[in-house]
Amino acid sequence: MTLRVTRSIIPNLFTLGNLFSGFLAIVHFAHGLDNSVAVYIGGMYVAAAAIFDMLDGIVARWIRAASELGVELDSLCDVVSFGIAPSVMLYVLCYRDHGPAGLLLAALPAMAGAYRLARFNVELTSLEDKLYFRGLPIPAAALTLVSYGVFCLLPGRVPSEWIEVTTNFAVVVTAAAMVSRIRYDNIPRPTAKAIAKRPVFTIAFVGGIVIAIVSGGLLVFPLMITYILQGAVRHAVRLLRQRAQERLAFEDFED
Repeated sequence: MTLRVTRSIIPNLFTLGNLFSGFLAIVHFAHGLDNSVAVYIGGMYVAAAAIFDMLDGIVARWIRAASELGVELDSLCDVVSFGIAPSVMLYVLCYRDHGPAGLLLAALPAMAGAYRLARFNVELTSLEDKLYFRGLPIPAAALTLVSYGVFCLLPGRVPSEWIEVTTNFAVVVTAAAMVSRIRYDNIPRPTAKAIAKRPVFTIAFVGGIVIAIVSGGLLVFPLMITYILQGAVRHAVRLLRQRAQERLAFEDFED
C-alpha cells in the first residue's frame, strides 16, 4: 500500500493551518472566564486562521491544485475557526449568565455559518474564483464578532447598559447576513487582471487593512460593520431598481 502525494497537499496544509489556529482560539477563549489576555490571544488566532484561509485559495489557484476535496476540507475547517470559535468567545464574554437564551444566541453564528457553508457547497458549480459571494462569508462574520469582543468589550469601550443591546445586534446582523442572499465582494486577488476589474474595491480593501494595522485592530469592527451594511444597502438599491424597471416594462406593455 502506497500513499499518493499530489500537489494539492500544499493548499490543504494551509487549510489545516486554519483548523489548528481555530482550535487554539477555542482553547484560549475557554480560558477567558478569568483571563482577558487569553481572549485577546484567541482573537489573534482567529485572525491567523483567516490568513491561512485566504492563502489556501490563492495557493491552490496559483499551482492549479483546486479540488472538490479542498473545498469540502475548507468548509469543515471554517466551521471550527469562524463558527464555533467566535460562538465560544461570545458565550464566555457575554452570554454565560443568560441561561438557555444565552446559549442559543452564542451558538447562532456557528449555526448560521454552518448553514451558509453547506448551501455554498451544494450550489458550487465551478472551482473558478468568484468576484462575489451570496451571503456574508463566514470569515468576515467571525472577524466582525471577534473584533467586537476583543477591541470593544474587553477594554470596556461599550457602556455596561448597552452591552446586551450591541452584542445582540452584532450577533443577529452577522448571522442574518450569512444566511441571506445579499451579494458580498470577494477578497481581491493580487493580479493585474483582478485589480483592473475592481479598482475601487481593491483600493478600499488595501486601505482597510492599513487602517486596521495602524489602529492596532481598534477600527476592525467598524470596518467590518461597514462592509456588511454596504452590501445590504447595495442589495436593496438593486432590488428597487429592478422593481422600477419591471413596473415600467409592465406599463409600456399595457400601453
